[in-house]
Amino acid sequence: MDTHHPESTVTPPAIEPDAKDWTWVLRSRCPECGFAASDVDPTDIAGTVRDLVPRWVAALHREDARVRPEPTVWSTLEYGAHARDVMRVFDERVRLMVEEEDPLFPNWDQDETARAERYDQQDPAVVADELVAAADATADRFDTVTDEQWERRGRRSNGSEFTVRTLGQYFLHDVVHHLHDVHA
Repeated sequence: MDTHHPESTVTPPAIEPDAKDWTWVLRSRCPECGFAASDVDPTDIAGTVRDLVPRWVAALHREDARVRPEPTVWSTLEYGAHARDVMRVFDERVRLMVEEEDPLFPNWDQDETARAERYDQQDPAVVADELVAAADATADRFDTVTDEQWERRGRRSNGSEFTVRTLGQYFLHDVVHHLHDVHA
């Protein structure tokens, strides 16, 4: 499905790549969005994902969804496309952790993906639909995690180690934080 908006071929100004290691949110409340990842019971992850989806859909249907608040800050559309892709990436990472012993996750460069996939040109309504589907799949994946699987391990290419539990908590922070970014 083509999610690109054909009217604009001008590349917007680059966003400064996010090189921060956000794993600290597993230990401390995020001062920007207020989310406390460590407070999340892992069995609540799937339900929380489903609860957040209507906020994303509403934000992506706003008239100004394509408008960047500042030239180097993503629009709601760009954040929504990112959230959709975060859902897909984390769904796959949980699958790997449940099916393999201590997998090393393939690297994912979110900034390169945003540029290559032209998040800024995608159709907000299509992104909303795709985000719903990705959220459903990711929530379904978390629903299948058994009590014994929450402590299974996996690693990012930068060496950060996660359990299924902490990966889910980290993932939820990303989705919630970006809703804060778009004021939804």
